[in-house]
Amino acid sequence: MSPTPPLPAPISRYFAANPSFDVEGMLAPFAADAIVVDERQTRKGTDELRAWIKEATVGVKAVATPVSATQEDDLHIVVANVAGDFPGSPVPLTFRFQLAGKEISHLEIV
Repeated sequence: MSPTPPLPAPISRYFAANPSFDVEGMLAPFAADAIVVDERQTRKGTDELRAWIKEATVGVKAVATPVSATQEDDLHIVVANVAGDFPGSPVPLTFRFQLAGKEISHLEIV
């Protein structure tokens, strides 16, 4: 098994803020007009992303622990085990990040 490559700083900050349910810390790496697609719902912009973090992370105490990371062109793909207070926990989820400069511009979770 090859070692997991280091994550770009914005992605690392997102995952680092997760275990303490730091909403603003998780939100900080996103661009102001970032888009997140999770559970077939699309959210855009700071206010919608803040609400999404409060609901999908804090609301169910979901903690994502990265287990692998790859990069395909401009797409950073992180597989994480997500555990929390929800049916089926823990579950492996794939986080597909796109960056714009030093910010997350797009995230799709499948």
